[in-house]
Amino acid sequence: MGFGVIDVDVGQKLRYVDAGVIRTPAKQPDDNRLLLIYDELKQIIKETQPTIMSVEKLFFIRNITTAISVSQARGVVLLLGKQHHMDLHEFTPLQIKQAVTGYGKADKKQIQEMVKVILNLPQIPRPDDAADALATAICCSMVLN
Repeated sequence: MGFGVIDVDVGQKLRYVDAGVIRTPAKQPDDNRLLLIYDELKQIIKETQPTIMSVEKLFFIRNITTAISVSQARGVVLLLGKQHHMDLHEFTPLQIKQAVTGYGKADKKQIQEMVKVILNLPQIPRPDDAADALATAICCSMVLN
């Protein structure tokens, strides 16, 4: 699961704070994986002190097993956001693409390149899930301001 933290200053300038992924072992039981996500995300929140949380809305997924796992992880994320009194905002992939690139059918590479440009980063954030999370945060900043 990717995460991305940005700071928005008074002049609407966006600044990269942190990004990465929370990885869970595939063979672990779901409850252990969810606890790992909870613990790691809780630590990230403690370190970065965000006030707003943006999450990508679950979109159509062909594999029901994947959809269930993603839904469970999203539940953990949303719970943590509420526990830390954050304003929660959810965005569809289309909304994120439009906000970051101006084009709702942008491909992953275009989104990643725009994340790099908007946040003035020396290179595209890796792995892809971290770049996606930063795009979601950028989208949120643009929609709210």
